[in-house]
Amino acid sequence: MAHRVTGVLIFFFLFVHVLDTALVRVSPEAYDDVVATYKTPIVALLEYGLVAAILFHALNGLRVIAVDFWSKGPRYQKQMLWTVVGIWIVLMVGALYPVLGHAYLELFGK
Repeated sequence: MAHRVTGVLIFFFLFVHVLDTALVRVSPEAYDDVVATYKTPIVALLEYGLVAAILFHALNGLRVIAVDFWSKGPRYQKQMLWTVVGIWIVLMVGALYPVLGHAYLELFGK
């Protein structure tokens, strides 16, 4: 279920990304305004959520491939799921500062 939800969320992001990028051809000033809103702390949290969705979707996709194409995959799918979750947590902790660092500095200063 989480794999499908993250897939839909990623699709929604890509749809919005294509729309806002296309805005540059319609009105460069409007595009600049939209991009300026992306530099807010709230959007930084949304970016962190996007990173979470992409990482989980990618890692779980590799697990799904292993379950489907490895003869022992179905037997070890539970262990592989917990491995995916563990790797995902480690990567999300590692992504905290790169993704949210500028928002922290904007909110709390140096």
